Amino acid sequence: MMKKKLFFLIAFVSLNVFALKAQQVQVSKSLMQAIDAALNKDLDLANHYLETEKIGIERKSVLNKYIPHVSANALYGYFDNTLTLDIPTLTLPLTGTQLFSGNQQFNNNGNLFFGGLTAKAVLFSGGQILNGAKALDAKKKGTELMAEPKKDEIIKEVINAFDLIRLLNQADQLINESEIRLKKENERVEKAIANGLAIPYDRDKIKLAVLELSSKRLETEGKRKVLYQKINMLTHYEKAQIDAVVYELDPIVLPQQLNADNRAELKALESFKNAYQYALKKEKGTLLPTVGAFGSYSYASVFGANSSFNGPVTGNTYKLKLNEATLSPNLMVGAALKWDIFSGFERKHKIDEAKINIKQVENQLAATKEKIGLQLQYNNTQYETLLKQLEIADQREKIAKHNLTVAQKQYSLGLINVSERLAAETDIYQVSLNKVNLTIEQRKAAFETLSATGNLQNVIQVK
Repeated sequence: MMKKKLFFLIAFVSLNVFALKAQQVQVSKSLMQAIDAALNKDLDLANHYLETEKIGIERKSVLNKYIPHVSANALYGYFDNTLTLDIPTLTLPLTGTQLFSGNQQFNNNGNLFFGGLTAKAVLFSGGQILNGAKALDAKKKGTELMAEPKKDEIIKEVINAFDLIRLLNQADQLINESEIRLKKENERVEKAIANGLAIPYDRDKIKLAVLELSSKRLETEGKRKVLYQKINMLTHYEKAQIDAVVYELDPIVLPQQLNADNRAELKALESFKNAYQYALKKEKGTLLPTVGAFGSYSYASVFGANSSFNGPVTGNTYKLKLNEATLSPNLMVGAALKWDIFSGFERKHKIDEAKINIKQVENQLAATKEKIGLQLQYNNTQYETLLKQLEIADQREKIAKHNLTVAQKQYSLGLINVSERLAAETDIYQVSLNKVNLTIEQRKAAFETLSATGNLQNVIQVK
């Protein structure tokens, strides 16, 4: 019984280790460094991260509304005014004298100073502040996730560019090998012509083949320059750094079971949906009152004040003088409530708009899931097709190498003509180069498939 349990445990661990290895794509350290350099140098990606920082700052600004706001103010002024009073006329009972008949004017002037500190804090906002901060937090998370597809594109672009350089290197190697073989054939033909065993036509055909190889070499050099410029734009690598990136151009084998559940776009849309849901709660919070607390300490003083007026009955001018009138300390603490009971349907419209936003992102999420599923299916089909074509290309290369060896022997024995010999040379070049090109396309399809699953960055490992 214990042996069976031990067997199943070992089998379980082995299967999991195999699955883990199957899901990893190993790259060389130098290639990973180039990928990291491209990710660090990309300005669009940098701007995307700056946008997420702005959202984070906006979130902090919203939460800061819970922090008391303290303000200080001071005021000095000189006043000079005329106060006009018109009060009911008063008639004295014995003399019949009328007091306060008509307007009474007071001419005033003086100095005024006021200074104080005021603190205000929100105690309850109907959930507007908290839900607003949560909405921005979800928006920030979604925006950060939307950077992942951008990073995937950069990674695929860098790897493909270096893969194409290896294609050109392979082309140069094939050209060199063909030139060496054709040089030997040319020497053999020259001797044969000198002995009357061959005609100059054979020599000219070989020279023409050598010239075609030189033309192909020029073509690969032109393509290499373009690729170096592209890699320099992506990574800011110079030629020596580009040449220092080394790795084997091997096909990539993917696990059988693939799904797109880990796609960053889906997670981002889910975060945006959460953001809109919190925004809806925030708008509903405007239906509740806002409660705040306040406290203040102030100093107020009137000094050097003068007032003059004409007295009743006598009409004499009287002058009053005020040296100082000060109110200090003046302490106030309290609470305030603000409740917008009716705002002209503005809140209703914002609530309706928030509900529409949620519905829109739900529709977008459903459509994206369908598109991503189709994309994964297409990429996986391309990958499987190229994997099968690569097997065929490997067999074709083996046959072409065998045919070249046979053609070399038959030509040296005079059993085939120079055109047939050169056809075998052309075949080995085209078949070998086609195999490398298919390897690159297979790798590209594999990376596209991994990107479609959302796991590309997770599975890339340094050897």
